[in-house]
Amino acid sequence: MELKNKPHAKGTKELFKNKFMERLTRTHISLPLIIFTIISTSLMVYGFQQSYLNALNAILLFIGGFMSFTLVEYVMHRFVFHLNPKTEKQEKFAYAVHGVHHDYPKDKDRLAMPIPLSLTLSTGFFFLFQLFMGVNVFGFLPGFLMGYASYLWVHYMVHAFQPPKNFWKVLWVHHGIHHYKDPGNAFGVSSPFWDMIFRTMPKK
Repeated sequence: MELKNKPHAKGTKELFKNKFMERLTRTHISLPLIIFTIISTSLMVYGFQQSYLNALNAILLFIGGFMSFTLVEYVMHRFVFHLNPKTEKQEKFAYAVHGVHHDYPKDKDRLAMPIPLSLTLSTGFFFLFQLFMGVNVFGFLPGFLMGYASYLWVHYMVHAFQPPKNFWKVLWVHHGIHHYKDPGNAFGVSSPFWDMIFRTMPKK
C-alpha cells in the first residue's frame, strides 16, 4: 500500500451535510477516557461485591483483557480500517471510518470512535465474553476496555504532541511511519508488539 495523497498538516473535513450526523463523527478525547474508566471500575467493584473476583483472578483477568485488546486493535486496524475497497460504497465506508484520519491526521476531534458506537460495541463484547467465560467477564472486560482507553490516549498523544525525548518516542516514530511513509505496515498504535509477531514492522 502506498500513500495516495500527502496528509494535510492541519484542518478537517466535513463527512456529512447533516449537522447531527457530522457532530456524531467528532469526539473529544476526554469523554471515552472518563466513560470507560468509570465502566471498568464499576464492573470490577460489582465483581468483587458478588464474590465473582478475588485479588489473584482479578489481576490475571484484567491483564488478559488488556493484552487481548492490543490484538483486536492490530487486527481491526490492519484488516478493517485498511481494507481494499472494491466498490464505491466500500470506498466511502473506508474513507469515513479511517481514510479521513489519514488525510487529516492532526484533526483532534476524530481520534476516537463516536461514543454511541463505542458503547454499543462494548455492550456487545460484554455479552460475547460472558457467553464464553461467565462471571469472569467482570475482570476480563475492564482490562479490555482499559486497553481501548490506553490505545486512545497513546493515539491522541502521538498526533497532538511533539515526541518526547525518552523511550516513549518509539510509539511516535512507529505511528508516524504508518501515516507518512508506510501505511501498509506499522499497524500497532499502543505497541509495536503484534507488528513484530506478524511481520508488519516498517522496513528500516
